[in-house]
Amino acid sequence: MSLKGKTALVTGSTSGIGLGIAQVLAAQGANIVINGFGDHESPSQQILQAGATHNIRTAFHGADLSKPAEIEDLIAFGGKEFGHIDILVNNAGIQHTSPIDSFPVDRWDAIIAINLNSVFHTTRLALPAMRKANWGRIINIASVHGLVGSADKSAYVAAKHGVVGFTKVAALETATTGITVNAICPGWVLTPLVQKQIDALAQKNGVSNEEATKELLQAKEPSLKFTTPEELGALAAFFCSPAGDNIRGVAWNMDGGWVAQ
Repeated sequence: MSLKGKTALVTGSTSGIGLGIAQVLAAQGANIVINGFGDHESPSQQILQAGATHNIRTAFHGADLSKPAEIEDLIAFGGKEFGHIDILVNNAGIQHTSPIDSFPVDRWDAIIAINLNSVFHTTRLALPAMRKANWGRIINIASVHGLVGSADKSAYVAAKHGVVGFTKVAALETATTGITVNAICPGWVLTPLVQKQIDALAQKNGVSNEEATKELLQAKEPSLKFTTPEELGALAAFFCSPAGDNIRGVAWNMDGGWVAQ
């Protein structure tokens, strides 16, 4: 499989899952529009290195995905730099945990804006060029929490369920075209954010990092293994391959058996 000549926009690609997916797509030959907060020079170098044999290019845009006007700038930027966006990976997301009756309203609004509303805005703006080319891949990184719930995560669960529902509708609206729309629903992925949760759990319970990791995993994930960003990237690449031409509207969980329970 080769994505040579294709351009992928991966939101939230300066670290974690997004960076891993961007590296895998780059290794298949795709140019990458990088988006996210913080340092982007190091992630850009990692992505360029992954795609070195294909002489891929990268471009960075720091759009705040809670702001529709900045999302419009991001999509326009991708078109200006590379012609148009062929592959859209909606990965950016934030989290906050709290019981519903004490959940901060501003945190609820921010999570819905970044985790759900941005998926609508990027999709609506990327679709016209994909329709013109009669080829496109939209891959929404939802979550196992798009399929099941967990206490104290009302905003995140609501947003991710919304992403799964939106994915199905977008897939139906593009069903007779060369555009596919699907969602990936990871369980626990060892990102810097999850590592912070493990560190906090170890400190709270006075246990080692290894014990805290096992405690975190065994509560939900029967495999007792983290999914890796690279594994998620490989699934995204599969969706982009000819084998994915008729995979439409799925919510594909990579969760070590979480939802099977």
